[in-house]
Amino acid sequence: MLNVNSHKILIVGAGVIGSLYALRFAQSGVDVTILARGERLEALQRDGLRYHDNGMIVQLSVKTISKLADDDIYDFIFVPVRYDQAEATLSEIRHNQSTTIVTLINTVGYESWFEIVGDRLLPAFPGAGGDLKGDVLHAQFGSKTYFGEINGQMSERVRELAGLLETADLKYEILPDMHAFHVSHAALAAVNKHFYTDDGMVDLETARSESILSNLAADIKQNIRLVEQAGFPVIPANTKTMADLPEKEIVSKYRQMLNDDFVIDVKLGNKAASRKAEILLLDEQFHKKLSNI
Repeated sequence: MLNVNSHKILIVGAGVIGSLYALRFAQSGVDVTILARGERLEALQRDGLRYHDNGMIVQLSVKTISKLADDDIYDFIFVPVRYDQAEATLSEIRHNQSTTIVTLINTVGYESWFEIVGDRLLPAFPGAGGDLKGDVLHAQFGSKTYFGEINGQMSERVRELAGLLETADLKYEILPDMHAFHVSHAALAAVNKHFYTDDGMVDLETARSESILSNLAADIKQNIRLVEQAGFPVIPANTKTMADLPEKEIVSKYRQMLNDDFVIDVKLGNKAASRKAEILLLDEQFHKKLSNI
């Protein structure tokens, strides 16, 4: 069993996902440090990690750094950044000598990341979402953390990461084909492009409209078909079932989701607004990759 007292964890980035994982690890007694910069670093140093909990704003002191030294060694470095920031972020930490870098990032492939950090790369996907309102975290874990070696093997570090997540009482699933999972998820994530305008996000009423949601539903079905045609298994199973639903049912499903305050924050909140470049790049790379297979 993982001895949490002997393990050091670094979270690179203090956005929604990074802050939430740091919070859960710290609450569980894990030695966790956050690498942050600018106003976010100042807020964490001044007020600690502030988060919304059952109607109250609570704060927790956390360790922070603004720069990672090459010889500052951690058992796991978590990188929860946007897809369009991934290569730059990994390049910044490439000379650090820690042996495992866990990428909690959307993607459709690992080639460029592997070129930067080599076999230290352990791809994963966060089971969380939410928003930062001011410097207060409004986020939660809605599903599992998925992870696995690129080659599908059950390595010792995979077992250790599983133990770490268990310590933090976080649900997880070790996948033998993380690449298929990432491509399958990209099929769904890319359709969020329909919630963006030239200068921001659509409003809630527009997001719920028939015109937006019918285009979104058609794209979901088409994207999942592309995944299947490219020879990838569509995982998890609830993603695969979306391809078999009538478009009207997908529209109804999304409209119902957009009545939930948490989903509204995830799809249309401050965090979502900042993800436009990521979603558009993911959509472009998804279609480029699958058209070449």
